[in-house]
Amino acid sequence: MVTIPRLVIAAPASGSGKTTVATGLMAAFTRRGLAVSPHKVGPDYIDPGYHSLATGRAGRNLDAYMCGPELVAPLFAHGARGCDLAIVEGVMGLYDGASGQGELASTAHVAKLLQAPVVLVVDASSQSRSVAALVHGFASWDPEVRISGVILNKVGSDRHEMLLRDALDESGVPVLGVLRRAEQVATPSRHLGLVPVAERRGDAVAAVAAMGAQVSDGCDLDALMALARSAPRSPAGSGAWHPMAAVRGAVGGGDGCDAAVPLPGPARNRGSGARTPDGPGGGGPAGSGRGRPVVAVAGGPAFTFSYAEHGELLAAAGAEVVTFDPLRDVALPEGTRGLVIGGGFPEVYAPELSANEPLRKAVADLAAAGAPVAAECAGLLYLSRSLDGLPMCGVLDAEGRMSKRLTLGYREAVAITDSALAAVGTRLRGHEFHRTVLEPGAGSAPAWGMHLPERRVEGFVQQGVHASYLHTHWASAPGIARRFVERTAR
Repeated sequence: MVTIPRLVIAAPASGSGKTTVATGLMAAFTRRGLAVSPHKVGPDYIDPGYHSLATGRAGRNLDAYMCGPELVAPLFAHGARGCDLAIVEGVMGLYDGASGQGELASTAHVAKLLQAPVVLVVDASSQSRSVAALVHGFASWDPEVRISGVILNKVGSDRHEMLLRDALDESGVPVLGVLRRAEQVATPSRHLGLVPVAERRGDAVAAVAAMGAQVSDGCDLDALMALARSAPRSPAGSGAWHPMAAVRGAVGGGDGCDAAVPLPGPARNRGSGARTPDGPGGGGPAGSGRGRPVVAVAGGPAFTFSYAEHGELLAAAGAEVVTFDPLRDVALPEGTRGLVIGGGFPEVYAPELSANEPLRKAVADLAAAGAPVAAECAGLLYLSRSLDGLPMCGVLDAEGRMSKRLTLGYREAVAITDSALAAVGTRLRGHEFHRTVLEPGAGSAPAWGMHLPERRVEGFVQQGVHASYLHTHWASAPGIARRFVERTAR
């Protein structure tokens, strides 16, 4: 097992500047020539896109609720394999976790599971000496959480900085950076948070570069790197998570680094010609080599919500994973035998999705043929008859529309209809995050029985289609990927 230098970037509350600082640190250290592994606490899909842009590596989530505390360190070690430094961006306030369940899934919980030093980002725009009381309170609340430094954000002037530093001298927590107010690093938001990278690629590149420059100028990178190196040996226990071991029924892998086991290659893009390599990382229970079934995965600006481990698990289960863009591609990838449509913003792109009639028909034909189709949230809306009055694929007898109400939160679910994803009785945890509602018709059975926050049924199972608002993390139930790929052979 090797030691992975690591930092957790946390804050007293949302809106303090965690994303700016975490992404800026990733960009700054990458610019220094380091291989930086980016991570995000919780279910957020959007921030990891900015992390990936800053580091050139897949942004990965660490969710102790959906995946369980026991998988946090192995998934971290999997993502950080071969890197010089790992930076973990927290979620909400440092001690905010799953509602009503104590510290579970909080940034503090993940920091303890990783035995990682915490750097607290404080919005200092409206305080001076009080900052010391705030930092002292957070540092002393849980002795197992190691708050080892502070980065002061939105500092107004040299005089303001001096007052803040003088106050924090008494706290015993060192100031590792001071960032002034800077509009150029602001990132636009809308109804579900930041606008994803895929929708503003050019502007996002400039924003990430500005974050990196601001952090380089305002933070002590050498001190932050020394702090990261002070973390104890990587706490992954049985070793790094590996998709092949997961689909075969094991969680860990070998010596903790799995250096001798090749990972699945990246999903190939339709038309790129790149293919997931054969062998231990790319073959699996459903077959290998030229016989691997093609599983098409929706991507592009309308479908940006996905976890990196999903594609890795599908490849490990024997699929050839091929990405396509429903906004641009008029046909599914050649040889498609299964379809995965994750979350995103179909409501923003409804006119363009609706206008792509050839692809909508191809999706409907694939579903009618009984092929396995897994759709989450945005994918569910895309499979419906219409979205805000515009025709969609028509696979499901349901009408989608925007609403003023945000549905948000962790969920406990049990499969109540046998499907391409799960057998009846399968239990898992997921997350809902949407401002749309779906008015169902007839012809489908419900997918899930939900137990939080109230008892209800949700989703659709129809032939090979499993569609639901529930976002899930397949690392918590890798049998989902294996079952899905096996169904492509029927």
